[in-house]
Amino acid sequence: MRQSLREKIIQICNEKIAKKGENVGLSFYAFFSNKNDDPELLMEAAEWWIKKHQLNHFEKAFFIKALILAEK
Repeated sequence: MRQSLREKIIQICNEKIAKKGENVGLSFYAFFSNKNDDPELLMEAAEWWIKKHQLNHFEKAFFIKALILAEK
């Protein structure tokens, strides 16, 4: 996964946790605006989420952040 996407995921996870607490859930769509302006990046996130880790549609933000940090 490209570094810019990794950084964005961590940023969004941190924001969601700060606003809604440790148990906040999110989907990979949380890392993108409501319009599909970068389909390649969206597919990269989807493949990481669905194919590589076989995650559910919603997962805890702290868990997603931990996965990203563990892959560095």
